[in-house]
Amino acid sequence: MVVWLFAGGGESEVKGSVLFLKKHFSICDFSRKTPVRYKPAPKPKNVPSTYGLNKTSFIDEIKRQLNSAINAGDKCDLILVIDDLDCRDKIKLEEKFIETINSIQGSDGIKKFVGFASPELEAWIIADWDNAFDKFPDFSSRRDSMRYWLTNIKHINFNQPEVFSKYNIKNGSCEEKLSDAIIEASKQDDERHLIYKKGEHTSTMLMKIDPNVVKGKCPLFNNLYNFLNNYCSNNSNIINKGLT
Repeated sequence: MVVWLFAGGGESEVKGSVLFLKKHFSICDFSRKTPVRYKPAPKPKNVPSTYGLNKTSFIDEIKRQLNSAINAGDKCDLILVIDDLDCRDKIKLEEKFIETINSIQGSDGIKKFVGFASPELEAWIIADWDNAFDKFPDFSSRRDSMRYWLTNIKHINFNQPEVFSKYNIKNGSCEEKLSDAIIEASKQDDERHLIYKKGEHTSTMLMKIDPNVVKGKCPLFNNLYNFLNNYCSNNSNIINKGLT
């Protein structure tokens, strides 16, 4: 089953999202449509990267890439959008994504699903803190002190990390970034050897987490995981029956 993935955000989404999905839902064939890193043009003009797009630009990029794929005659079984919720209204944002997809001629008849990381992907790491940091010696020796600081200074609930911060109407996002809090926590020890880097460490740690642990603490992750697990498994059974 071919799944076109439209992932919003930056490097951690590019490096981590597809690898995470392929690891846990290997039955499905994931093809990332966004973000896209365009190759420089041969002349002085370069086409800008789509890494780190704002939300309006991300929707425009979905239109562009989806329209391009359909017009090229490419086929998929599922259109999957995954984006950081960033403290926004889930229902309104989900409706906006579906409306955008449905506006593209040829998208009707294709199954669609919108999943969110709330407030961002780092919530999944917070939910399975020990597994995420276990493979990094420089972090594993400090994970308890970092967790204490995040709990007592940033008031992060490690059993409900999806509810961190609140919406700021001025910037259209969370007042505080969960990823920034983790970065700040990694700077508290004067004897530190490593500072947390979102683009580098988030993607690696996503491969270490146990989805069953995260599911029990992150309802939106649970929705996304269960949908993909059921979708990929059920369609695999249909295909296998057709081959027998």
